[in-house]
Amino acid sequence: MGSSFFNSQLIDIGLIFLKINNQANIFMNNSPLHTFHIPVMGLAYTVDSPIKVAQYGIASVISIVENRLIEMMRKHYYPSVDRPYFPINTHEEDFRAKRITDYLNLVHEIVTAQVEKMKQAAFETGSEIVKYFEMLPDDSVLKQFYLKMIDTPILTEKEKMQTYLRSQIIPGSIDVNIMTKTDRENYNKAGELVEDGSDAVAALRGYANSCLENSSVIFSAGTNLRLYNYIDQCKGFQIDEDGLFTKKVVIKVSDYRSALIQGKYLAKKGIWVSEFRIESGLNCGGHAFATDGYLLGPILEEFKAKRQELTNSLFEIFSKTNAQKHDIYLEHPPAITFSVQGGIGTHDEDELLHSYFEMDSTGWGSPFLLVPEATTVDEETLELLCVAKKEDVVLSRVSPLGVRFHYLKGTSAEKEKLDRIAKGRPGSPCTEKHLAFNTEFTEQPICTASRQYQKLKIDHLQSLNLPEMVYEKQLGEVLDKECLCIGLSNAAAINHSETLIKNLNAVTICPGPNIVNFSKVVSLQTMVDHIYGRKDILCNVTRSNMFISELHLYINYLKEKLEEGIGEEVLDKQKKYLTGFFDNLLKGIAYYRQLSAENNIEQSFNEELSSAELELRLLIFEYPLLSE
Repeated sequence: MGSSFFNSQLIDIGLIFLKINNQANIFMNNSPLHTFHIPVMGLAYTVDSPIKVAQYGIASVISIVENRLIEMMRKHYYPSVDRPYFPINTHEEDFRAKRITDYLNLVHEIVTAQVEKMKQAAFETGSEIVKYFEMLPDDSVLKQFYLKMIDTPILTEKEKMQTYLRSQIIPGSIDVNIMTKTDRENYNKAGELVEDGSDAVAALRGYANSCLENSSVIFSAGTNLRLYNYIDQCKGFQIDEDGLFTKKVVIKVSDYRSALIQGKYLAKKGIWVSEFRIESGLNCGGHAFATDGYLLGPILEEFKAKRQELTNSLFEIFSKTNAQKHDIYLEHPPAITFSVQGGIGTHDEDELLHSYFEMDSTGWGSPFLLVPEATTVDEETLELLCVAKKEDVVLSRVSPLGVRFHYLKGTSAEKEKLDRIAKGRPGSPCTEKHLAFNTEFTEQPICTASRQYQKLKIDHLQSLNLPEMVYEKQLGEVLDKECLCIGLSNAAAINHSETLIKNLNAVTICPGPNIVNFSKVVSLQTMVDHIYGRKDILCNVTRSNMFISELHLYINYLKEKLEEGIGEEVLDKQKKYLTGFFDNLLKGIAYYRQLSAENNIEQSFNEELSSAELELRLLIFEYPLLSE
């Protein structure tokens, strides 16, 4: 080889070094190297995901409300760091927060050790360090530098490049989720209310006291003013003199208005929302919070158009508060990132969300349930997920919260529930009580999935002498309810050979409808390659675009509402809501036609759009009020 070849190699390497150095602030601030994240799923399914994926630079989210599960995970993982496990018992003061703090510190310790070990690994086929760089997106400057290192023939230069690559390895963030609605009050043994001891507040305190940095708490399921008021007392969320945060706040929202309202409320407290995580109202896993017919595409378009306006509005309030409360004067607003999740299934969809809608990150949830290297799912449930068909994933009413809930049929939890009903003992023992909010028959709140509530409710229904059809309908609504505290936790207990609650082993799982397009267990690298367009693992070649899938979910949801309101009197009362819902869907369809024309989306998209519009307009003939 001539000297010109080596010189050109060195020039290329130098240019990549320059690109990376120009982005040094990005790496110094531990900004994510991947363009996707793994959202929270259930209670158990991502409870130890950071231990599995953070070392590869992938962000994931732990649910921290179920403290008994957290304690079980402490017991399981302490041997991995060669230290004894000491239980944090329920008689200890603030045990919920203490359990969470210690578990998060333990997760951080494990991930840190993994990363340090990786940095020492050789750049050879199959090594963890090679896996780290191979999984990066192809347009990443760091990935390009890695590929250039592979092709560099000069050993001394190769070694220098490898040294630099090792220095750039950062873990994915260890994030936590608090579902704001799961905020049950707690009482001490004397029956006195524990101050700042509710489930969600204790969870937040546990997170705040942890050693995690470059980490976020994600608040989901709406506003909880008690929680938002408490956050001001927690360390790590305030901005420092360099304009940085040790711990960040992320709000999961379904529309722009919600983002603005919640963002302003927190800004008045001196708390900055660092990310708005936009989630489809219906095309998602777990609890589904339907909008009034507003579809994801138009919602994202509004965020795209108003993101600077949103930033400025929040900064005006935030800067004044910090000047008054903390004597910190800010010239520029801290960064706000925008992410989206709900039904994403292909690289093309992912790319559109990044390139056109300018999303900083995309959430890939349900598909990762089929990746044991990333999530924790027991074998029996894993097999159910692999063979799941459209009719197996339903928008159920099983949640005691009274919120619609995506639910996989045929699980061990459903079988156990039906078995109890058949034996004349419906309802669960309700050991955890995280969803105990009903006071219909008792002074102290109880859960609608509990044996106690269902017996009381059924006795009450029987006393009313209702018409048979009415009685059966109401009875079905009672019996539908299912214990989620245990059902969504047990997969971890089964997989790790631990016991969560003695004699309660049933599993509930709540994938989004998109899971039916994925039919086999795959490796972490394979799933990441699918996301970045390097592989295609979809089993359903006729799969609808994510926006079309959501549209059909909303049309079906509207049909349900119309059928529930049969009878002129009922429908008239809901006329404004129903017609508004209908009109918003039509506006969404018109928007998608424009989007398709501007972005050359596949031809089938427009055909399915026309079919959906026809289905929607035909409802006018059955329900004339929709056209009024």
